[in-house]
Amino acid sequence: MNSVFMEYLDKFVVIFIDDILIYSKTEEEHEEHLRLVLQKLREHKLYAKFSKCDFWIEEVKFLGHVISNGGIAVDQSKCEIGRSREDVKGIGSFLGLAGYYRRFIEGFSKIAKPMTALLEKNIKFQWTSACQKAFEELKKRLTTAPVLTFPDMHKPFSVYCDASRLGLGCVLMQEGKVIAYASRQLRDHEKNYPTHDLELAAVVHALKVWRHYLFGQKCDIYTDHKSLKYIFTRDRVKYEAKTMVRINQGL
Repeated sequence: MNSVFMEYLDKFVVIFIDDILIYSKTEEEHEEHLRLVLQKLREHKLYAKFSKCDFWIEEVKFLGHVISNGGIAVDQSKCEIGRSREDVKGIGSFLGLAGYYRRFIEGFSKIAKPMTALLEKNIKFQWTSACQKAFEELKKRLTTAPVLTFPDMHKPFSVYCDASRLGLGCVLMQEGKVIAYASRQLRDHEKNYPTHDLELAAVVHALKVWRHYLFGQKCDIYTDHKSLKYIFTRDRVKYEAKTMVRINQGL
């Protein structure tokens, strides 16, 4: 299906297996987009069951999300969570659900750390108060997740990065509105990094996660470590280049 609509993908069409989502900014655009998609289906002798089609709607549920002109939200019908199942299988299932929506949760990796630690090999499973607190916090964040804005490739992006001994965190924004959050826990070799290198690792992580948005685009990067401001000065570039290579290999 992707090959059929290749020329329209990420312009006004999204494909998931045999589901087709057509999005437009105006009614006039939408009429034209519908015509092009239906024409393409006819050319390839593909059929859509009318009873399973929705046309001219302003809000749609798609892949666990609610999409409207106001932005992208979590489909709360997919997040009906009861009490925690205090075993490896139950925790893995919950973290899988929460992880799917991690772009909506600021500091996801930091919050989830007590629970993810239970999934490590050779670790005795022990459900602690910290695990219960993490479970309750993630459940709360899922049910109160913000509506994220759509990226506009014609406007500059802003990336806010932060790092600590608990992990890396980043926020992608445009005009003060959040597009997505990203975070991850530190790897073993990173736990000995100096603060400067951790902050740089957060920047690299953000650029990797959102490469499809940021590559070739104007981007302002904000970090609370002032020395990174001089990363491309002549006296620092050799050291920083080596650091970037080392961090990049680790990521």
